[in-house]
Amino acid sequence: MTIHDSSETPPAGTPTTGAPRADILGDEEALRLRGDFPALHQSVNGHPLVYLDSGATSQKPSVVLDAERRYLETTNAAVHRGAHSLAAAATELYEDARVTVADFVGARDDEIVWTSNATEGLNLIAYAFSNASAGRGGEAAERFRLGAGDEIVITEAEHHSNLVPWQELAFRTGATLRFVPVDDEGVITAEAAAAVIGERTRLVAFTHVSNVTGAISPVADLVRMAHAVGALVVLDACQSAPHLPLDLDALDVDFAVFSGHKMLAPTGIGALYGRRELLNTMPPFLTGGSMITTVTMEKSEYLPAPQRFEAGTQRVSQVIALAEAVRYLRAVGMDGIAAHERSLGERLLAGLADIRGVRVLGPLDADRRTGLAAIDVEGVHAHDVGQYLDDRGIAARVGHHCAQPLHRRLGVTASTRASTYLYNTTADVDAFLEGVAGVRSFFGEA
Repeated sequence: MTIHDSSETPPAGTPTTGAPRADILGDEEALRLRGDFPALHQSVNGHPLVYLDSGATSQKPSVVLDAERRYLETTNAAVHRGAHSLAAAATELYEDARVTVADFVGARDDEIVWTSNATEGLNLIAYAFSNASAGRGGEAAERFRLGAGDEIVITEAEHHSNLVPWQELAFRTGATLRFVPVDDEGVITAEAAAAVIGERTRLVAFTHVSNVTGAISPVADLVRMAHAVGALVVLDACQSAPHLPLDLDALDVDFAVFSGHKMLAPTGIGALYGRRELLNTMPPFLTGGSMITTVTMEKSEYLPAPQRFEAGTQRVSQVIALAEAVRYLRAVGMDGIAAHERSLGERLLAGLADIRGVRVLGPLDADRRTGLAAIDVEGVHAHDVGQYLDDRGIAARVGHHCAQPLHRRLGVTASTRASTYLYNTTADVDAFLEGVAGVRSFFGEA
């Protein structure tokens, strides 16, 4: 693969705005926004880059890159540790970012814990439950304790990051791990969940939006069932926070996680949301500096949340950049972004339906899913499909997308996924469709 950087000379018809627009998105506005993303102004293998892998990681606008660089150049210091002016300024930016991100997802600022990514957030919850089950946290942590006879419920649609930590928690505590099966379309249904969630359920963890099918889960139904039996709810919002308006308080979930790199921010930053009263009674996972009040040689006492879960030196520049990414998304408008991606998703589904030998995984109704599509091409392995597309400058995801059980349920080992975002256009979708249409004949399967 060869890549040519042409960031100083964006393609014709791709004006740079320097700032996002607040009106409803369409192709014209998406093209304007694309001008804000340096990585999109390049060619791959002699073709203009068509980036359709935002479901894995998004590109970053210049304002986000500049915000992180500006912090590192002018305000870099240890937060919550120094009395000097630079440390105070860094701490203020750090905590202001928490307020910004909390407001974006419908939370209070002391309900947002900084993590490296969503995977760390899910492991934090799992290990906190494990520590409580071992007796840490005292009587206040009773509701987090698990043992033989208790049940953890997940679904067959989960990313491995929302599966493996719960497998390990069940192993450590003796609890039973159960799962809600998906239907033939790969969709989580309330009916299936009702058959699994019961009086022994203590925790229910599920994805808001599948990273394979794009299907939107029945959150209200699952939360209602879980709370009816006294179970806590963990929501994987990695594929919803970047693409849909999100109000975690209104959804009534107890915990949620999302990753910055999927929503225009750098890698290495994510967030854990937890209801205030839960975070303040949950025993910590990572321990060390910055999360304590008093330390003796025999024992330690911990700060209230969120600091009690933020041990050690924090990823400050990434936090600053995430807040800038959130401001960018809000300026564009999450309703407009969601509508734009829904339109692109409809075009994807309609176009793929006309290509012989191509199966779309998930529901075929665009109103039930977000703007991504994972496909199985008859007779051609997903990696070969991805290479064929890459040769034409089209970046799509291939593999099992860290969701092997879901792929297995749908009867495939791997798929090729195109995922859209605010900077994609109908021309990007059409390029993907044209590429897919040529795959089978190229490999002699037509």
